[in-house]
Amino acid sequence: MTRTSHTPELAAPTLSPAQKTGINLTAAAHLLVAVSPYPDMDCGDLIELFWNKCYVASKVLTAEDVGESISMRVPESFIANGTARIHYRVMQVGHGAALSAATRVRVKLDCPGGQPAAVCGDENQQLAPVIIPDAIRRQGVNPNQIKRGVPLTIEPYLNMAEDDAITLRWGDVRMDLAPITAADIGLPIQVWVPPAVIVEAGEDMRLDVTYCILDRVGNNSRWAPPRTLKIGCVNPYLKVPLRQTLKAAETRKP
Repeated sequence: MTRTSHTPELAAPTLSPAQKTGINLTAAAHLLVAVSPYPDMDCGDLIELFWNKCYVASKVLTAEDVGESISMRVPESFIANGTARIHYRVMQVGHGAALSAATRVRVKLDCPGGQPAAVCGDENQQLAPVIIPDAIRRQGVNPNQIKRGVPLTIEPYLNMAEDDAITLRWGDVRMDLAPITAADIGLPIQVWVPPAVIVEAGEDMRLDVTYCILDRVGNNSRWAPPRTLKIGCVNPYLKVPLRQTLKAAETRKP
């Protein structure tokens, strides 16, 4: 009669390096768990994989598998938000079952800005466009705004979470904002676009301003619907390049 050992004897299963920070919605659709070669690995061994103590997959080893890492797929239906515990059991003829150590991993399937069904192409309709002061939206960005910078606001969004990373796109120039903190959740995000970013993007009669969000496990919101601004061209003094205009404004400072 064989006896099952409840003491972890084998190495914990592993995930791909990209999933060490957690499992996102994309990864959950085709998640593979790897079992490393173990002592006395042999043809005919049965490996059973468990997700939160639920059996999810098994594999009987062939001669070609011996000495190799074994990949096993976790069905998407088992994967849910929270912290998951993954382990496996090896059954060998004439031996007791051996258990592995467990791997714990964070699962986050809630994408910032909502689920992909609301994403059309590269644009997420569930994200609100940035809020820009009315006067700037109507008249464009004049030399005074270029010298001072431009304020804007990003509204709270669905599934807002700590460590979300927001990238603002001002024309073709991208600006990374500070990560979201616990105190920021549910509140508008105040952003100041500095002169250097405005100058780098240059003059434009129809410059798009938008943003996207990447959460801590790699879920991407896609881009918010853009706001369109006039930059420089609406002012006759900006017939010279923006860089020269900004330099002249700095020179006139008392």
